[in-house]
Amino acid sequence: MPKYIDTPTITLETALEAVEAAVRIGAEQGVRVISTVVDPGLELVAFGRADGATPHSVETSGRKARTAASTRRATGWMEGDFATQAPLGTGLLLTNIRGGVPIVFDGRIVGGLGVAGGTPSQDAEIAAAVLSAIKAEAVE
Repeated sequence: MPKYIDTPTITLETALEAVEAAVRIGAEQGVRVISTVVDPGLELVAFGRADGATPHSVETSGRKARTAASTRRATGWMEGDFATQAPLGTGLLLTNIRGGVPIVFDGRIVGGLGVAGGTPSQDAEIAAAVLSAIKAEAVE
């Protein structure tokens, strides 16, 4: 029986590329974005904030990134009571607000990306565009 597991983790270079892409793509759409990238252990790897972005979006971006990395799904999928109970049960670590996506290369999750600053639909659109910009696999 193995005594350890190997966990692929996003590189700092790729995480910074994702953060820069989120801020740039947001600006192109008129959205002042805050972007967070975490590793599979939910630890911060990179963070970026567009000038003039709303302060509360710092927390929202981080929660979106951690939710996507933890659940291995794009945020916004929770339904019914679970959509309330999961965030409350995790001390608001998780969120159901759209704009978080897992970052996947070669079929392996290497982290999570959270985008905040626009509407949930804008954030989700920007996050999907970032995955394309860094050549990560698209997620639903």
